[in-house]
Amino acid sequence: MGFSNVLLLSQLTGHIVALILSLCITIPMGIHQEDFSGHCLLFSTGVWREADGQFDVSWASQGFCNYTIFVGVILFVISAVQIYRLSLLLYRGQDSSFLSAFMDVVQSTILCCMTLSAALIVTLGFDSWCRSITQRFETCEDATDNDIDKKDKIDTSSFYIQIGTAQFGAWASWACCVGLCVFATLKLCRYHQEENMRLSMALARERLIKNAISDHTINSDHHSKYGRRKSSMNEEAGPSPGQSHTGHYT
Repeated sequence: MGFSNVLLLSQLTGHIVALILSLCITIPMGIHQEDFSGHCLLFSTGVWREADGQFDVSWASQGFCNYTIFVGVILFVISAVQIYRLSLLLYRGQDSSFLSAFMDVVQSTILCCMTLSAALIVTLGFDSWCRSITQRFETCEDATDNDIDKKDKIDTSSFYIQIGTAQFGAWASWACCVGLCVFATLKLCRYHQEENMRLSMALARERLIKNAISDHTINSDHHSKYGRRKSSMNEEAGPSPGQSHTGHYT
């Protein structure tokens, strides 16, 4: 198997993994928002009321959860399209063009930035929520066994595993996108190297043709000058001795 096929197969495998990881982001975050009645716990804080032991939440923007879900959906769609495209290329024994390789580098770089930002949002936002939760509980996970906010009618029984799964999916997706970016860059460098090699061979061939034409011209000039010199010497030598004696006896 050639190096190009190895890169193509690696890209295909990477996009399959990214497709699976995108589900680890979108599904838990979607279920979380449903359990929390449309609220998002990321970067949400609160205080514990001493009267009834309830958690008075100051909800952060839903945009943090919505953005994370958006990144997961974008990753899913792009991975699905790339899996289809790369599978066709692998089946036909072909490879992507230079332009496609360049677009893969740009696309992978954008996905790296998006997944990294989503991973940071989930990690830092979850940490902010857990700091408020651990003001009463020993660990953040302990809050899943208690109905801490009856006012907002939220279900906290699964938030820890939901956000934890989304956090894992986001960071793993970022690592996968970094790998895809490396594969795409290697393919682009290989295309660039092959293009330079073709250009060098074309220049060398052109140089050889010019040298051959120049040598042929020099040889033609040399033979022409030699012929003219020989003709001039014959004219200067005059008639042959046999011709001279014949004229004298007559």
